[in-house]
Amino acid sequence: MKIKALFVSYLTLALALFFYSFTQVDLSLTLSKVSVFQTLEKQFQYIGFFQRPLSTEIFAVIFFGIFICYFFFLYLARKGFMNLRHTKFMIFLTFIILVFSYNAFSYDLFNYIFDAKIVTFYHLNPYFHKATDFPADPMLHFMRWTHRYYPYGPSWLILTVPLSFIGLNFFLPTFFLFKLLMGASYLGSAYLIYKISEKIFPTEKIFNTVFWAFNPLVIIESLVSAHNDIPMMFFMLLSIYLYLVKGKKISSFLSFIFAAAIKYSSAVLFPLYFWVLYVKRKNKRLNWDRIFLSGLLLSLVTVVAASVRTTFQPWYLIFPLTMASFIAKRNYIFLSSVIATIFCVSIYGVLVYMTDYAKGYPQIISNLELAGLVLSLLIPFVYSFWTNRSLKL
Repeated sequence: MKIKALFVSYLTLALALFFYSFTQVDLSLTLSKVSVFQTLEKQFQYIGFFQRPLSTEIFAVIFFGIFICYFFFLYLARKGFMNLRHTKFMIFLTFIILVFSYNAFSYDLFNYIFDAKIVTFYHLNPYFHKATDFPADPMLHFMRWTHRYYPYGPSWLILTVPLSFIGLNFFLPTFFLFKLLMGASYLGSAYLIYKISEKIFPTEKIFNTVFWAFNPLVIIESLVSAHNDIPMMFFMLLSIYLYLVKGKKISSFLSFIFAAAIKYSSAVLFPLYFWVLYVKRKNKRLNWDRIFLSGLLLSLVTVVAASVRTTFQPWYLIFPLTMASFIAKRNYIFLSSVIATIFCVSIYGVLVYMTDYAKGYPQIISNLELAGLVLSLLIPFVYSFWTNRSLKL
């Protein structure tokens, strides 16, 4: 009965997040021409843009509740009280509720849509044309980063151009088709984490899946803000699954290449494939904990590189969190991941309260990022010292 109450509480919070996302609809964007929906949209926007303290309080309550539920889910999974049926049911309902939410905390989804639109509507190459080349397009009123050329690999166009074509360049149908792509990638990734864990970490398969699928940052970046890091990770996980579970090396390699051609950062894992092949040929036992730890460290290199090149963004951690999900049983991985997640979600709280154009916003975010980095590194060592447990690599 207590588990049922927890599930109901979590789903209520997910539904609250769905509605809250529409408080962040850009003031230059009208989602519907139906007068009833326009009235509701303006009321939601009023809260998000003109009642920012109230909006921030709502945000804080929702995510405080989601974090509490997340910790309870992890506890239940660790103790064996959350079974596969529970996990599948809750993941699917999370998908159903949030896949149609507004991309509240990022404008990147609009850029994905416009990149594909350059191909399907303007019949041009997005590698050589940018949004500002089409000043009459109405999407420019609510987009950002309109000056940049297409920064991703060809695989992302392979996935998105058909959606743009099916959407017939009508904004709302295309928008939800893109959200469905992200949502399907979320579902697929959760499934693959379970299946891979079932093969190499069978006693941790539920815990690993829960650790990733209900992580508040994963939920934000995959189902709400809808970043293409999620499809990238799906194909990377598919590559691992095809190799480990199905023994299909060629298919695995092709899936890896496809993932790397969505966002090039995933290519950093390429040396691990040679490592696995080398160990297999030597008929030695593979230490999967060490392999995924290496994958985690390599993924963090991409986070540092991207942050130095531009600035740190919370969704950069989707890659490391995915690698971490397989070794989350290690306390220092678990603690670092949770602390990093808390600070990344808090960044969105500041965004909701101030907007990223506000004076002082960059400094506050820099302080949060620094605090998150220090604590995510320091607390595991403090925990290790306090409990007399070594941080085994």
